[in-house]
Amino acid sequence: MRTALFLLAGFLLLAAFLVLARLFAQHYPSATTWATIAFVLAWFLVTAANMWVGVNRAGYSAAEEVPILLLLFGAPALAAVVLKWRLL
Repeated sequence: MRTALFLLAGFLLLAAFLVLARLFAQHYPSATTWATIAFVLAWFLVTAANMWVGVNRAGYSAAEEVPILLLLFGAPALAAVVLKWRLL
């Protein structure tokens, strides 16, 4: 359940970044590019912190947490890059 909530949070955060980028795009044409980069970096920090909590507090090994990190980071980050590349 926690993984699903993190994925939902990632997609909602992506939507927020893209909405803000579209608001600024009229006066700042590269706003969508910067928003995509900022989202990927921010989302990596969030998922890395989640992995740290899983390893240091919850007692999972790093080997158990890496696939979750890849899923949680990869899906929204890939969606962000594809959206930027195809639609924006």
